[in-house]
Amino acid sequence: MTDGSGGARSALRRCVPLTAGEFAERHWDRAPLLSRRVDDYTDLLDLDDVDELLSRRALRTPFVRMAQHGTVIPPSRYTGGGGPGAEVGDQVRDERVFQLLAGGATLVLQGLHRLWPPLVGLAGGLGRELGVPVQINAYLTPPGNQGFATHYDTHSVFVLQVAGTKRWRVHPPVVTDPVERQPWGHRADEVAAVAAGEPALDEVLAPGDALYLPRGWLHAAGALDDWSLHLTVGLRAPTRLSVVETLLDLAVEEPALRAGLPMGTDLGDGSSIAPVLADTVKALHGWLDTLEPHDVADRWCRTTTSVARPAPMRPVAQAAALARLSAADRVRLRPGLPVRVSTPDPQRVAITAPDRTVTMPAVCAAAVHALLDGEPHRVDDLPGLAGDDRLVLARRLLTEAILTLDG
Repeated sequence: MTDGSGGARSALRRCVPLTAGEFAERHWDRAPLLSRRVDDYTDLLDLDDVDELLSRRALRTPFVRMAQHGTVIPPSRYTGGGGPGAEVGDQVRDERVFQLLAGGATLVLQGLHRLWPPLVGLAGGLGRELGVPVQINAYLTPPGNQGFATHYDTHSVFVLQVAGTKRWRVHPPVVTDPVERQPWGHRADEVAAVAAGEPALDEVLAPGDALYLPRGWLHAAGALDDWSLHLTVGLRAPTRLSVVETLLDLAVEEPALRAGLPMGTDLGDGSSIAPVLADTVKALHGWLDTLEPHDVADRWCRTTTSVARPAPMRPVAQAAALARLSAADRVRLRPGLPVRVSTPDPQRVAITAPDRTVTMPAVCAAAVHALLDGEPHRVDDLPGLAGDDRLVLARRLLTEAILTLDG
């Protein structure tokens, strides 16, 4: 496994000093874990990199956010026009960010898993190891300041302390395993009441320390006497509610569940809805008995916005190489791209990706299964096909961005 720094360390081992099995058994979605001196994270992002992003990369909102004393600062205070030739009005203005930082505001760099190469690598490796979509933000807080009030997240996180020190106060949840439709702002009074009590964890994170927080655990963090930079690695794992929501998407295809209610049914009256509820539950059970697991998996891939992005590809290089593809070239499944192979009928084999389905003649089945095992393959070695047919298949799947060139 290659991590964000280009080494061969496990991405998970950069976050916790445990194996995946140990972490899953003891802490995943269960309990916080504080780990000391896990790694040096400056290869992923350091203070100079933050300056590079702010001053030379023309960032726009929402890739940047700022807050102070628990209040989010309006973007208009740190963004502006991009100047001649850049017809945008929300580019980050470095001089305005400087003024806010000097006044004690916290800076948040969001979505770094999509724009900063070392963190693109870390997110991809961690996502493959844990099987979940991963997002990464960075938080820079001036000495003696705190950007956000006590709150909870609806996804689990790893906190990786890069520079400086930050004091973390962690309290038990007010909602067990919250989901996105249960944001902490709707329970602000409960959160404040619990935060006023004794914390379950009150620790200072120093460079190289890591903290795992399951979703729902209350937390607040403040910088001590130096500039504090940490990464928050968000783990957006699906829940059983995710399965239910996918079933709801599928349910629109079932006529018995689309049927109208009797005239005069009052959904606010228990006695009026009782027989309708019984009939609906009966129809729902009957429909659920007809579903296959792959029906749910296919709909999840097609409709969810939580599916992790696959590994970056080089579109210019791949487009240029496509025309001169030879039998000696090596190709492989695009890392991080979830696909499923099926045979919709005896004449066809199909590859289903999150946003498309590609079908080919059934004679390609052996070659398709070989190509999708995740390993690199010489085009000339693909089984079940001869000569130019191998090149035709490889070009088709490269064009669909299901395969990438190896090397």
